[in-house]
This record gives sequence, structure tokens and C-alpha cells, in this order.
Amino acid sequence: MVTRNSGISSRRIVIKVGSSTLASPDGGIDREYVRSLVLQINTLKEMGWQPVIVSSGAIAAGVEELGLEGRPADMPTLQAAASIGQVSVLSLYAAFFAEHGTTIGQILLTRRDTAHRQSYLHARDTFERLIELGVIPIVNENDTVAVEEIKFGDNDTLAALVAVMIGADMAVFLTDIEGFYSADPRDDETAELLDRVTQVTDQMMAAAGPAGSAVGSGGMSTKVKAAKVLMRAGIPLVVCDGRVDRVILEAAEGNPVGTFFVQGSESISAKKLWIATASNPCGEVVIDAGAREALLGHGRSLLPAGVLGVSGVFDIGDTILLVDTEGKTVGQGLAGISAADLDVIKGLNSTQIADVRPEVVGREVVHRDHLVIL
Repeated sequence: MVTRNSGISSRRIVIKVGSSTLASPDGGIDREYVRSLVLQINTLKEMGWQPVIVSSGAIAAGVEELGLEGRPADMPTLQAAASIGQVSVLSLYAAFFAEHGTTIGQILLTRRDTAHRQSYLHARDTFERLIELGVIPIVNENDTVAVEEIKFGDNDTLAALVAVMIGADMAVFLTDIEGFYSADPRDDETAELLDRVTQVTDQMMAAAGPAGSAVGSGGMSTKVKAAKVLMRAGIPLVVCDGRVDRVILEAAEGNPVGTFFVQGSESISAKKLWIATASNPCGEVVIDAGAREALLGHGRSLLPAGVLGVSGVFDIGDTILLVDTEGKTVGQGLAGISAADLDVIKGLNSTQIADVRPEVVGREVVHRDHLVIL
């Protein structure tokens, strides 16, 4: 277990570096910063850590090489920029790591690669083999082919998935501000840096604000959401300013940099971690207060009687989101009933269901073994 004071007691670490951190003042990739980043990460490797990098910057690099003014708005140009920039970014990493005799490997992912359990396990095996070979995997979303239905949307979400997939002992997210604040420090002079977070609250989610920047697609909001997943998975996270000298090494050594999101104490199965991270929900189910209490307070399965509303199109086995009447997320799980059938039987008990959909009598909307409380 990694804490602020435990130092290097564990060995597998995911380091996520965002576009805004990699960017130079003119909007391209800051090559000298990448060189210094590589030096830190290679030092970690020499100390016994097994680093995995989730790196943004492909689109920003492509924009620079194409001579465009700002991030493209249309998808074909965006994906063309990603195609060009991915080569540039990886070449930089490869050249700088080669100076230390270290080999890198590239892994490009979309939701399609992780949404199905078998594909997810294959991806995990690839990570494991690269790490065994002493190679540092460098991961990014496959922006060249990703469309809305299969996008992670931001590399914070992707980094959380990778950390869960490889069973990381720690994650470090490098950003362009010092850590997580009580409010946006760029707009509020009273904003205070939070040194330690043990629970992600609704107030924190509100304080995180909207996502996005001129060069990237993430923001503090996506980092807090990723932190929530990582904490649930038992993986501590440090969010810190990537431009601070030796910040990755300081974080790995347990020194107080940025904001430390403390890992949860409850264990969760590998399959439930996959459910929580690997696929976008295909639909949403609104549950009543009684069902909410049954799930949160008693660890039960969700039955049709507790369902108030259904949205989206999903079949048995698809991932769905469960929300309460105030729109707050309760959990995520695998559907045991299709959206079409559930829309007909929502709010009904078994006797009533037998009259309208006898073939689904006895089925749970989401079985507790396939449900993750968020």
C-alpha cells in the first residue's frame, strides 16, 4: 500500500501526462520538457518501479506540424492531426529513452478494445508481457479511428482504466496546476489546495468545473472522476503540477506534492473493476428510494419493481448506469434485462410481470455480482 509516507513500497505505477503539460508556449510539444520527463521516469525504472505512461499530445503535435491555428473543430482534420502527431510524440519518447538504453512500446486503445471481457484480458496480457520484458508501455487513445461511441474522451479516464487493468500500485496525473483546489484558483483568490482527499464529494465534483482546454480534452473534472474510480479500486492517486522539478520522484517517494487521493480500504473483484471502467454505459435506469437503499444499504440486486425510468438502447450483458431520482449516480452494472423489456415491466412485481412478459419473470435488472456501487 502506498501512502504519503510509505515511500517506494510498491512497484507498478501509471504516469499520465496531459496535453497542457506537454505543450510549449507556442502550442507545440515542449521537447526539453519531454526529455526531463523521460529522465525522471527512467530513474524510477532504475529504482525498481515498473512505469507505464499514458501520454496525450498527439493532436497538439499534429496541429504544430500541419501549421494549423488551434485545435481543429472537424473530426477528419482532428484525426489527421492525431495520425501525424502520434508518430512525432512517440519518436520523441523513443529517442530520449534510447539515451538511457530503455525500450518503449506503443499501445493505442479505444473502448472497443476493452468493452468485451476477452479483448480486455488480451490487452492486459500485452501490458504484462511488455513489463516483464523491461519495456515501458506508452499508451494513448487511438484518436485516428475513435468515434464517439468508442471513445474514452479523455486520457484521465484512460489512465484510470490502465491502472486498474495492470493492477497498479499508484497513479500520478501530471497537470498544469498544483493539484485539486477547493475552487478554481484562476478565478477565485480564496481557493485552497487540498493536500489529502479520502472521499470524493458532490461539492468536489462541482468545484472541479467543466472539462477541457485549448490543447486537450481533459480538465480537473475528469481527474476527479478518475480519482473516484481509482480510490474504489484501491489505487492511490497523486494529481500534481507536472512542471515542478522531480515531481514524479517526489510523489513516488511519498513526499507531499499536489493532492493525494487516498485509496479505499474495501476490496473489489477484478470483474467488477472491469465493469466499472472498461465500457461506456449504453443506457440509464432511474431507480426509486427503496431500490437505492436496497443497493447501497443491503448489497442487493436491482429488481424491476424498483425501476422508475429507462433511457438508451441496451441488451442483456450491456453496461448500464443506475441513477436516483435526483440524477445522482448510484452504480454501474451489466444489464440482466433488455431496455425494451424493462421499459414494459418497470415498477412491476413478479406477479404483474408474468402477465405481460412471462419470459423475464425472476430476472434481475442488475445482479449484485455484476454491480459496482460508485
